[in-house]
Amino acid sequence: MKEELIKRFGAKNVSNYKRIDDTLEILQVTVNLKSPVVLWVTNGLSNYKMPVYEKYLGREYNELFFCLPSYWELNEVDNPNRQWPVLWLEKLANHVRNKNLWFGPGHTVLCNKDYSSLSEIMKPNHLMLVEPILLKQELEPINCDDKTINFLGVLPIYSDEMDYKQAKGTKKLLDKFHLKKVDEKLDDFRETVLKSRWKLR
Repeated sequence: MKEELIKRFGAKNVSNYKRIDDTLEILQVTVNLKSPVVLWVTNGLSNYKMPVYEKYLGREYNELFFCLPSYWELNEVDNPNRQWPVLWLEKLANHVRNKNLWFGPGHTVLCNKDYSSLSEIMKPNHLMLVEPILLKQELEPINCDDKTINFLGVLPIYSDEMDYKQAKGTKKLLDKFHLKKVDEKLDDFRETVLKSRWKLR
C-alpha cells in the first residue's frame, strides 16, 4: 500500500511516522492541495479482511486516516493536543482486528465514557468514519494484491451531531456538514453544525 501512495504523492511526500506492531504502522503523507495538508494514515489494516454484510461487499479492506491542518506542529510528540490522532488510529485498528469487527462509512465511536472532549483543544467527543470529502479524488480506492483498499477518514463530531445522526441518519448529518463546508480536515475551532435546539421532524 505504501508503494501505491508513493506513486500518487511522490516519495518525498510519504514517510514512516510510527510503527504500531509487526503488521501495522502509521504513515505521514503530505498532500499538496491549494492549502497543503498532512495525513496520518494506517498502513497494514487492509491486511485484515473485514466481515462485511452482503450489501457492503467490496468494502472488506480499509485503511484509516486523519487529515491534519497546516497550522498543527506535527513534531510535538509530547503534546497530547497534537498526538491524540495517532493514539486513536492505533486504538481503532486494534479494536476492529481484535474483536473481528468491521468499519464502514457512518460508523461512530464514543471517545470517553464521561463524554469528555478529545483534548483540551479539540472539543468534540465522538469520532465518525467518513468516505473522503476534501480528498475524494486524492484518496480514491487503491487496487493492489488482488483487492480493493478503501480509505476512511476519521472526523470528530459533537454529542448533538451524534444524536442527530442517530435520529435522522448519516446522510442527513453529512448534508449539514456540506452546507457548513465541514470535511475530514481537523479543525480545532469548529463548532457544531446544529442549532442549540434542533427539532426532529
